[in-house]
Amino acid sequence: MDRYEGFREFVHGRQQALMRSAYLLTGDASQAEDLLQTVLMRTARHWHRLAGDGNPEAYVRRALINEHVSWRRRLRRRPETPTAHPPDRGRDRGDESLHRLALQEALMRLTPRQRAVLVLRYYEDRSVEETAALLGCSAGTVKSQTSHALGRLRVLAPELADLLNAVDPQEVPR
Repeated sequence: MDRYEGFREFVHGRQQALMRSAYLLTGDASQAEDLLQTVLMRTARHWHRLAGDGNPEAYVRRALINEHVSWRRRLRRRPETPTAHPPDRGRDRGDESLHRLALQEALMRLTPRQRAVLVLRYYEDRSVEETAALLGCSAGTVKSQTSHALGRLRVLAPELADLLNAVDPQEVPR
């Protein structure tokens, strides 16, 4: 029996969705690719156990979040060194692009945990309970982290008020 049986099919079928989540966590396409590749390599080693679990995607998503937080901690210990010529980031000046950039920049200023909660809750449309299970915390922690993160986004990116105010006010207190 092939110990990777089903792994290739899983990756082929879920790679796009997992890549989107990795991108939302990192804010950078190449870092997202590295993050996903790292997690999938580790997952492949344990696939024979995970395949029988019934929900390997939950494991992979949790691993993405954990690995991203781990990378962020390592970066704090080893700060980036400036370069003489930073890369050019050609920006589209359309309203939609500006909102997307403002949101991306504001998300990158949140803590990794707050960003993970927002990605799981609002991008992946997961319930409070699902998010809590993926992050290994209580539903109350998810609610408070969501509230703090949305409040911080309102301060960091006031130009996104319409988008942020669309969040159900019953769910997240201001």
